[in-house]
Amino acid sequence: MSVKVPDGWEVLKTQAFGTHVGPFYRPIEGDGSTFGFWADERHGNKRGVVHGGMLMTFADQAFGELVLDAIDRRQCATIQMNTHFIAAVQIGDFVEARGEIVRVTRSLIFMRGFLVVGERNVAAIDGIWKVLHAT
Repeated sequence: MSVKVPDGWEVLKTQAFGTHVGPFYRPIEGDGSTFGFWADERHGNKRGVVHGGMLMTFADQAFGELVLDAIDRRQCATIQMNTHFIAAVQIGDFVEARGEIVRVTRSLIFMRGFLVVGERNVAAIDGIWKVLHAT
């Protein structure tokens, strides 16, 4: 599969599971809170739109990167992620994850954000990540 990198974006390095559903992208310039992916046929469901599980996977990958950046790349794990689907995503859409860290404690990180196509919100996400081996 050829990688179609959007102008102004770079491929986000992923491992393991992320390599099967990506590639994912990050803007070359910016504050590090936005990520993206091209929805293709692999991501579809039987109704011909992007599967909700793919959107949740992308949110977990993207917002996990945001969390890692906030805690100096220390190991962490998603312990809760709430997804509210707002609108369908079409095959061929470029989906962006736009998030923000709400609070950081010694062992927990709280974040929220949206999945967006163009300027249209397609899902609202909030989650909690656990810092592993917190000091």
